[in-house]
Amino acid sequence: MNQHPIFSEHPGLVIVFAIAVLVMLLLDLGIFNKKSHVVSNKEAISWSLVWISLSMIFSGLVYNVAGPTKFYEFQSAYWIEKALSVDNLFVFILVFKFFDVQNQNKHKVLFWGIIGALVLRAIFIFSGAFLIELTYLNKILSLIGIQGFKYDINLIMTLFGLFLVYAGIKSWSAGNEDDDEDYNNTRGARLIRKIFNVSDHYDGDKFFTFENGKKLATPLLVVVAVIEFTDLLFAVDSIPAIFAISNDPFILYTSNIFAILGLRALFFLLDNFIHLFSKLQYGLALILSFIGIKMIISPFYHIESVYSLLVIGSVLLISVLASIIFPEPAEA
Repeated sequence: MNQHPIFSEHPGLVIVFAIAVLVMLLLDLGIFNKKSHVVSNKEAISWSLVWISLSMIFSGLVYNVAGPTKFYEFQSAYWIEKALSVDNLFVFILVFKFFDVQNQNKHKVLFWGIIGALVLRAIFIFSGAFLIELTYLNKILSLIGIQGFKYDINLIMTLFGLFLVYAGIKSWSAGNEDDDEDYNNTRGARLIRKIFNVSDHYDGDKFFTFENGKKLATPLLVVVAVIEFTDLLFAVDSIPAIFAISNDPFILYTSNIFAILGLRALFFLLDNFIHLFSKLQYGLALILSFIGIKMIISPFYHIESVYSLLVIGSVLLISVLASIIFPEPAEA
């Protein structure tokens, strides 16, 4: 992997990324979605194409500025996060159903959930890159005066790899255990109820309301907290996975954020066309296992990013095609 992070060599890309994300968020919140409304399939498709196009344009800038290796790393990390996020969105659908959230209020919840993800992913990715740099076995041995090995094993990457292989195996055999989850007892919901008195009733798209002269949180704030904690749990899979692709925190963060910013539009498509993803569980299981194996064997054999991208893209395509050709039977 290239040991030279982009942000230290090409600060202009950092500026372009920051401006693009800020402008799009301001447009999204302040103009296009100023009022809560039901997102139509047409609108969801349009916004999905906008975010994917922006992501591809930015990856083109990465190619022109930093070369093909960084481009392949961006693309691989982007599609890994995109794929794993779809699994996350299945749970979001169940959360909204559990709390009986109105369709016109879902976009606002997802928006603030994504704002939280922007901050949390930055913490995870940059701290993860720092810790990985400190945990190469040969570097640790040299500090205590012991000669290193021929192969420089990274302790955290190896543990991440083993965890991802386990997560892949578990994901393959996972059923629908989330369907019966009591989301009122999740950590996010308990935290809000511990801090605030929560009303039993919604008040439009407001997070706070007044009842009998008292200021109360609405159930919508509880939903935001549940979404945030759910994303936090899913980051345990996705963040280690992208470290198998690159150790450049800028590549990892930008690809991650571009993938996350398109989730709201993708959510509404998934909610209406969930049958197109019924076999995705198996594709994700294979991807997690592949990435885990890549992490474990990386000190001995390096799989180029372009081949990782081909594997990830092929598995995703096959899983979607299998979902269409062999759809799940309709529930009685």
